[in-house]
Amino acid sequence: MDDSAEQTARPNVLLILASFIVVVAGMKAASSILVPFFLAVFISVICTPPLFWLQRKGVPKVLALVLILVAIMAVGLLLGVLVSSSINNFLGSLPNYQDRLSANIAPVIDWLREKGFDIPKGRVSDTFSPEKVMRLAGTLLSGLSNVLTNAFLILLTVVFILLEAADLPKKLQAALRNPEKSLATIEKFSRSANRYVVIKTLISAITGFAISMWLLILGVDYPVLWGTLAFLLNYVPNIGSIIAAIPPALLALVQFGVGSALLTALGFLVVNNVLGNLIEPKLMGKGLGLSTLVVFISLVFWGWVLGPVGMILSVPLTSLVKIALENHEDTRGLAIILGSDTEK
Repeated sequence: MDDSAEQTARPNVLLILASFIVVVAGMKAASSILVPFFLAVFISVICTPPLFWLQRKGVPKVLALVLILVAIMAVGLLLGVLVSSSINNFLGSLPNYQDRLSANIAPVIDWLREKGFDIPKGRVSDTFSPEKVMRLAGTLLSGLSNVLTNAFLILLTVVFILLEAADLPKKLQAALRNPEKSLATIEKFSRSANRYVVIKTLISAITGFAISMWLLILGVDYPVLWGTLAFLLNYVPNIGSIIAAIPPALLALVQFGVGSALLTALGFLVVNNVLGNLIEPKLMGKGLGLSTLVVFISLVFWGWVLGPVGMILSVPLTSLVKIALENHEDTRGLAIILGSDTEK
């Protein structure tokens, strides 16, 4: 009896693994379509609370939707103009930064050689190349700017999602066999997911603004660009803030020296600790954290499947999966495995 059950279970496991591989391969092949769609869903989740708030205040549905879309377009256009010009200027100045960085590092390398460290001359320029250090930041920003070329498609998808948001519960109630129980589960998931995305976006926006202001005070070039990068990478906990701090700290080193670079790193440390470790947990509550291993795996997985934008959305997507698992008794154990602690 046990042997037959074990033999039955093995094909099921193989079938699940095969299905997972097929789904992942399909997602990777369709990444050019999925990335704008995921961004549209992400933006729609953020825009749903203000849309419903405007409707509760008596604003007609169409007018409320138009106001939300105008706000999205205004913010996107402003960031697009500022960030795109900063990226172009930065790439144009990159050779100059590389020469200045090499000049700053040369005395340190000579001092280390005097102390007995064997540092080959040919490897120094390759190891400390700003182009390589900032490649990840440039890849993320370039990937996002490439996606924004589909801005019309994303906005159109957002419009249809927001139009359907109000009528979706009625449609589900008519379609489901047990609407009361199913709708309660869906509503719980929607409320938790919406809360997570909105709070995380708010904290990320404050982080990006604070970093931009700090770099502006220090006089580091392209503060808006690095603030935008900090905003995007704040969706990736633990390692996101470290990745975001490297390019501006390196640039501060080139411009002003070690003291300014340390102040830049200190600013990132203070902002991320205050917002990420003190304010965000109080607003977010328990049950939404992911373990460090899961964060890293999701970063690699979604980055491989969806590209640079997948890296930015990796933790929100995985957190939404975790929230969905928490809302079912049968899958709550998987949610605990994904979490950062042993939640009850």
